[in-house]
Parts: sequence; structure tokens; C-alpha cells
Amino acid sequence: MPIKVRIPTPLQKLTNGKPEVECSAKNVAEMVDVLEKDYPGMKDRLSEGGKVRRFINIYVNDEDIRFMNKEDTALKDGDSISIVPAIAGGR
Repeated sequence: MPIKVRIPTPLQKLTNGKPEVECSAKNVAEMVDVLEKDYPGMKDRLSEGGKVRRFINIYVNDEDIRFMNKEDTALKDGDSISIVPAIAGGR
């Protein structure tokens, strides 16, 4: 069973409109590379210099990777990944 990655609406144009894709990767950094291979342009939107951009939140099974091992957070078959762009606003 591969890893399921939920794609936010603004990035679905890169996945041909798919709200969820599957991939296999051993950690979050490798997942970003795999997504880039399958969906060109994804890596630039998600990372910079090998690090997840600060306005992108990635959750592995509902756990924020910032409180785990960041880009080195291990992944296994069956994991559910959510990519959530940060939203700012208000006054």
C-alpha cells in the first residue's frame, strides 16, 4: 500500500486536477523528489534548498513534521500525508 498524499487546491494544477496522489518514499525529502519527478514544478512550490518552505505545512498521519524530524521524518506504506499552505490574514 503506497503513501497517499493529499494535494491542496492551488497545487492540483500540477497533478492534473487530482486531489490525492500516491507515491513511495522513505522520508519527506524523498517524497518531495518523487512528487517532482511525477509532477514537475511541485518541488519548487514545496521546498527551497532542500528544506520545506516555511509557509508550507506537511502532516504525516495528522502530525506536523516540524515537531517530528522535519524533512527527515520517516514514511512507510499506508501513511497519509497532507500538504497545507499556510494562510495569513486578518488585521
